[in-house]
Amino acid sequence: MTVIVVTGTGTEIGKTIVTAATAALATAAGRSVAVLKPAQTGVAPGEAGDVDEVLRLSGAATGEELARFPEPLAPNTAARRAGMAPVGPAEVAEAARKLAEEHDLVLVEGAGGLLVRFDEEGGTLADAARLLGAPVLVVATAGLGTLNSAALTAEALRARGIEQLGVVVGSWPGEPDLAARCNLADLPAVSDAPLLGAVPAGAGALDGEAFRAAAAGWLAPALGGNWDAAAFTEEFAAATRA
Repeated sequence: MTVIVVTGTGTEIGKTIVTAATAALATAAGRSVAVLKPAQTGVAPGEAGDVDEVLRLSGAATGEELARFPEPLAPNTAARRAGMAPVGPAEVAEAARKLAEEHDLVLVEGAGGLLVRFDEEGGTLADAARLLGAPVLVVATAGLGTLNSAALTAEALRARGIEQLGVVVGSWPGEPDLAARCNLADLPAVSDAPLLGAVPAGAGALDGEAFRAAAAGWLAPALGGNWDAAAFTEEFAAATRA
């Protein structure tokens, strides 16, 4: 895969950290990695954004941000309120293709969920993925309520003929409750896609060296790691039965 689009079932659920872990593993494997953020919202000029965080944690060399809007809103809303031009799916796809010409892997990290509007025409990250013919990696929350949002995201992808690469739990709690433990088995079932990782809560607070050393244990072989979905799920299923 040359391009992977990373989306979430909502906001503040670990997309940036999952993107960083994926980038870290690819970089460690000797692949050149570029990270593309179509629209960064809620960050002032000069402040570090999601791309900066991914580069800090992963060690990847290339990052690009197409637009930055000051208010923490959906990209289209933030652009409109700021009196700035929005970023449309075609622009995102073009930027990703250009990066793919010079890199082995391009990771496109969306803002919020799959169908958050980028522009006044209703363009979304899903449209960009479709234009690219790229698979989508879905980042989900661990606990109660995640199954519905994961199922809706999967349904939206299928309706558009877009491949769902898999699901990663973006912030796995140190003490998972019953819902989180059960969701390990249920998330791949409702998504009809494999569970490809569980990143521990607080992983983004690590320094780059520690993050890169641990990343392989968070993601499955399909993303370059050694995390075992079956063993991880069974471990917490056993605790549920106890």
